[in-house]
Amino acid sequence: QVQLAESGGGLVQPGGSLRLSCTVSRYTKDYYSIGWVRQAPGKEREGVSCINSPDGSTYYADSVKGRFTISRNNAKTTIYLQMNSLKPDDTAVYYCATYVLCSQSSLDQFGAWGQGTQVTVSS
Repeated sequence: QVQLAESGGGLVQPGGSLRLSCTVSRYTKDYYSIGWVRQAPGKEREGVSCINSPDGSTYYADSVKGRFTISRNNAKTTIYLQMNSLKPDDTAVYYCATYVLCSQSSLDQFGAWGQGTQVTVSS
């Protein structure tokens, strides 16, 4: 089974930036794509972004499009989420997750996820 470990969260002021990292172990990269989901207190877990394993195509939730960028290393063992122009509404625990299908319409259809990393955007 794939193992996921997130890092890079922290406290940042509105308008600031953070980069999250996800280290993937025991990963069969021909079968799954990787993406990011988040959950704020009192809110459901929502898909943020994913990167398609075969061709590297990327997809983003409307709420983060133009501000966040997902990327990966060549071995597909580390996935990054660069977060710019952060807003208080971005405050949440961020998880990386597996996707059988990575597309614009399947961002919320994730499988396993890691332990998460806290992102807090506040003055």
